[in-house]
Amino acid sequence: MNVLKKKIPSYIVNAISVIAIYLIISQLVWIGVINNYYLGIIIVIGINIILSTSLNLTTGFLGQLTLGHAGFMSIGAYASALFSINANLPESIEFYFALLVGGICAAIVGILVGIPALRLRGDYLAIITLGFGEIIRVIILNLDFTGGAKGLFGIPYATNFTNVFFIMLLTIYIIWTVIDSRHGRAIKSIREDEIAAEAAGVPTTYYKLFAFTLGSFFAGIAGGLYSHYILIIDAAKFDFNRSIEILVIVVLGGMGSLTGAILAAVTLTILPEYLREFSEYRMLIYAVILIFAMIFRPKGLLGTSEFSLLKVFQFIKRKVIG
Repeated sequence: MNVLKKKIPSYIVNAISVIAIYLIISQLVWIGVINNYYLGIIIVIGINIILSTSLNLTTGFLGQLTLGHAGFMSIGAYASALFSINANLPESIEFYFALLVGGICAAIVGILVGIPALRLRGDYLAIITLGFGEIIRVIILNLDFTGGAKGLFGIPYATNFTNVFFIMLLTIYIIWTVIDSRHGRAIKSIREDEIAAEAAGVPTTYYKLFAFTLGSFFAGIAGGLYSHYILIIDAAKFDFNRSIEILVIVVLGGMGSLTGAILAAVTLTILPEYLREFSEYRMLIYAVILIFAMIFRPKGLLGTSEFSLLKVFQFIKRKVIG
């Protein structure tokens, strides 16, 4: 009970901040300060936050290096898009059912891949998940109903700032709730020492599969949001490089830090856009910035710590009031 009382001020501050951010951005869009280009960047930031926080559950908190996250994203993207194209549901609910179908399909594949793959560790797990991502890409390229190499067309536009924002919040809340529970402590114990955790009675196989599947589910949700925003998808958008981009966000933010992943997702989505005026050297500058970030912050921007608005306000209060 005392722990809950201590957390209530933090919950209130976070809730007020989240509502304020949503209202401010919505108003700026409404009055035209944020145009469609910048709104598109904000939507992509929200999708990247879902992807990075879901991968952080597996790579950061569980401690298992996986390189096939874009594969789960592609499953969610295609499953949700095909559902929307072929379903005859009311528009008000069709999109959300499509996202759910995409997430469930990605989770089912996550279970099928995770059962054999999670018996391996380290480099071996990374290689098998990398192989999985490439297999999915090749399968998509060779299926008629996915559009093959031509891509999938005719996806209805449904992703907007509001649904991305609140789905992103729901994703962060669920993952944070899991990590802050006894299940989360079991997951983190596997990261610290899997053998010791198993000796202490933690069902390591169950929790590894649970974290992997939950991460896959939210990657599928992100894929569904992406497909209903881009409207035309093809397998090339979900290749190995996409998986690496998501992993870079997690590593830069701090493996084991949700707020770090959020901060890195914002930074690494905005940075390439601001470097577009240096088109010839854009990727070179981007790579150099990442290298320097890893040299000076090898544990990521926040490491395993979490950013707290309440602590910031308390710090400002102490400095101003004394």
